[in-house]
This record gives sequence, C-alpha cells and structure tokens, in this order.
Amino acid sequence: MSYDTLLTRRDGFVEYVTLNRPDVRNAFNEQMIADLTAWAAAINADDDVRVAVMAGSGKVFSAGADIGWMANALTYTHDENVQDANAAARMFGALDTVPIPLIGRIHGAALGGGAGLAAVCDVVVTDEDVVFGFSEVKLGILPAVISPFALAKIGRSAARELFLTGMRFNAVRAREIGLVHAVVPLDQLDTMVLLYVNEFLSGAPDAISTAKALIPHVWARGASDAAGLTAEAIAARRVSEEGQEGLRAFLEKRKANWNVSRG
Repeated sequence: MSYDTLLTRRDGFVEYVTLNRPDVRNAFNEQMIADLTAWAAAINADDDVRVAVMAGSGKVFSAGADIGWMANALTYTHDENVQDANAAARMFGALDTVPIPLIGRIHGAALGGGAGLAAVCDVVVTDEDVVFGFSEVKLGILPAVISPFALAKIGRSAARELFLTGMRFNAVRAREIGLVHAVVPLDQLDTMVLLYVNEFLSGAPDAISTAKALIPHVWARGASDAAGLTAEAIAARRVSEEGQEGLRAFLEKRKANWNVSRG
C-alpha cells in the first residue's frame, strides 16, 4: 500500500514507516493522520510483520501540528473541531494498539503531536540532541488528544510539569520520565534500533503481542484483582503451540523456531 505522507519499507519480518513531509518538519495534517490510521490498520491485518520502526525524514522526527491545519481550526465550529480531534484520537489509539512492537526512532525534535507519537511507541530510541515538548499551552490549546497515551508513559507528576509549562526538555529528561528508553549519539541511532529489533525477533511473536495487550488490562488493577486474569493468561500460553515450543527449545538447548535476527 502507498501513502501520500509516509514511506514504507519491508525487510523480512520488519516494517519501516517514515513520516515524509520534511519540508514542514513532518508536521501533522489531515492526510498524515489518515495515512497513519490506515497504516496501523494494515499492520494489524498483516501476520508477516513482527516489528515496526517509525522514523521521520529530514532534520526532525516531527514538529507537531501543521500550521495550515491549525489555521483551519480557527474557522471550524465546535462540532467540526470535535470531529477533527476524534480523527486524531483514532490515529493515536490505532498506533498504540498495533499488536506488534513499535519502535520509535526519534531524531532532532518531537514536539506536540510528535511527542504523542513517542508516547504510543513501545520502545523509543533517540539521539543525544533531540528536543521534546508538550508545547500546546504556548498556543492557548491543550495536549488533550495525546494525554491518555502520554500520561500512561510519563505519569501525573511529570505531566503536571510539562503539560502546564509547555517547556521543552532534552533526551536525558525524557528518559528519566519514561518517554524514552535509550539515548545514543546520532551515528549510533540505527545500531541501537537494530539491537531492539533483534531482541523482539528473538521472542515468540504471539507471546509478545499477548504481553502487549495484557499491560493495559493489568496496569490499573491491584494484584488481587488481576490474579484471575493473569492466571488465565499464563495458563493459555503454557498450553499454546509457542509455549510448548519455547519450553522444549530451552530444555533441548536450541533456539526456538521463531528466533531470527537481522544483520
């Protein structure tokens, strides 16, 4: 499938998707929102993909909302703005729930909705000089649509600081609050991404997707409340084809049949 605002490339079990509006710093508009939503749906239906990597073309990952798109909001009615925001919410929700690991390869800057994209990635790798910001209040608006995903990543305390000030922050701070997982020099960015790709490819694909789906179900529950759910989850995996293969491979001191890597 081709997209107006995205570039995609398949390498074995790995899908690479690149935001491709470098002339506007990969800013969001209606078309990019539609393209990312469609891409997430395509990945959801593709059993041949086990890992996806999201990047940005040009000098930055994403500078947030497109100026022209924001200008349109000045003429929208309340109901039209709700419809517009719901489309963005569906996009973030679709990306957040793709059944495979989503790695964010972030360089340069990730501001506003760009920081929201970082929040829906399972793993985020950045260069040392990247700049983040939930900067919406500087424009008199809110990081509202991205807030469920950002809060799940950074927590209430960091959100109170960063949502309310709109201040920009660096990669080290982003790692401290859980938005980022690895910070490396720019020339090592792809090496670190590949390390994570290979880690994911060494795990059982169905187990990984089930673990990803389990997290939001367990996250807000106490241990006793989650006990029945987690017991059923592990029992199902132990009797599954993957679970049986994984245990046999361990006992026989060999790689499981899903274990592959990229060079």
